[in-house]
Amino acid sequence: MENTKKENVLKRFASAVGGNNLVLIGAIIVVFILFTAINPNYLTWTNFVNLLVAASLVGIVAVGHTYLIIAGQNDLSPGSLCAFCGVAVALFLQWGLPIPVAIFLTLCCGVLCGLFNAWMVNCIKLEAFIATLVTQTMVRGFAQLICDGRPVAISNQSFIKIGTARFLSIPVSVWITIIAFIVFGFILARTRFGRSIYAIGGSAEAARLAGLNPRRIVTISFIIIGVLTALGGVVFAARMNAGQPSANVNLEFDAITAVILGGVSFAGGVGSMFGTVLGVLLIQAFGTGLIMVNVPSFWQSVAKGALLLAALTFDYIRKERREKELIAASKRNA
Repeated sequence: MENTKKENVLKRFASAVGGNNLVLIGAIIVVFILFTAINPNYLTWTNFVNLLVAASLVGIVAVGHTYLIIAGQNDLSPGSLCAFCGVAVALFLQWGLPIPVAIFLTLCCGVLCGLFNAWMVNCIKLEAFIATLVTQTMVRGFAQLICDGRPVAISNQSFIKIGTARFLSIPVSVWITIIAFIVFGFILARTRFGRSIYAIGGSAEAARLAGLNPRRIVTISFIIIGVLTALGGVVFAARMNAGQPSANVNLEFDAITAVILGGVSFAGGVGSMFGTVLGVLLIQAFGTGLIMVNVPSFWQSVAKGALLLAALTFDYIRKERREKELIAASKRNA
């Protein structure tokens, strides 16, 4: 009787957390055990905080990617936009603008980039992959142009505190990412707008016939990732004490890998913010572990590519399983 109760509790827990999320939690535990066995310094509070700081930028971009990919879209421009916004806020501060004004104008740059991406997708019907590849190239070029390709130093100590200040021994940048996960996770799971994102990701035409406006929802989703990426650029610049036009290369690929690992379907319509949190932790724990065991940087790139391949493979398997379940369900109802 007691065993039956335990089994029921475990089943309810597994159902609440989700099978994919349980696998991710197990993978994170395995990664921690493996790298701690190789380097005992891996499992220390200092390294854990450093891991969270490193994950904060990928995490805040992954929040936006969760919305976009569930909606059936994508964005390859965050790395370039993050670098551009870091340079922009540094220049605004050099020109003597107050910190709130500098940050606000930088976030506006993120809004404009999101609107431009949405315009290409909605109005001239480019695939999101191609449209945002255009933006990626252009924005990186603008980042180099506005500072002649050189880093822009930041001397404003009040602004630098954004990147160095701590609350409860955890850096502000990590708290910003946690707040973004909570707020946008709630919107995705509990609001009409969140349900609309799932609807257009499942079928944009069916969503339109149901009275939704896919173009508006896609536009808002691109604006969200633009603003979040701009915010990430501000925090990164504060942490580095400079705007760096060549920084954050491949940031978008780390974010996409984390999102797909977290169970968001590349085909759209499926996923959760909690899965994205786990995906971010897994990819950052893995990357930090490779650094701490002195794996050469070239092999780190190979490992990250393999991780992305694994994420896409798991996504394909999940998609095939869902299709088989739908076919089976339709046969039972026929």
